[in-house]
Amino acid sequence: MTGPRLVVIVRDGCHLCVDAVAVAERVCAERGASLSVVDVDADPALAERSDHVPVTFVDGIEHARWFVDAAKLRAALA
Repeated sequence: MTGPRLVVIVRDGCHLCVDAVAVAERVCAERGASLSVVDVDADPALAERSDHVPVTFVDGIEHARWFVDAAKLRAALA
């Protein structure tokens, strides 16, 4: 597989994004999964996601918006 298993799209200054990244980092460390954090404002191609951050993708498929449930993320990465 190429690219990270988990991608979290965030915005600087977003408290929900900080929480989502913390959960993502913890779960990825447990599962040995790769993680990429992408700033929605740094990539014009992500403009459609601008109002929905944080958004998480597992293997390229949208997993969650706004909140990341650690148990569901573990299951998705299993």
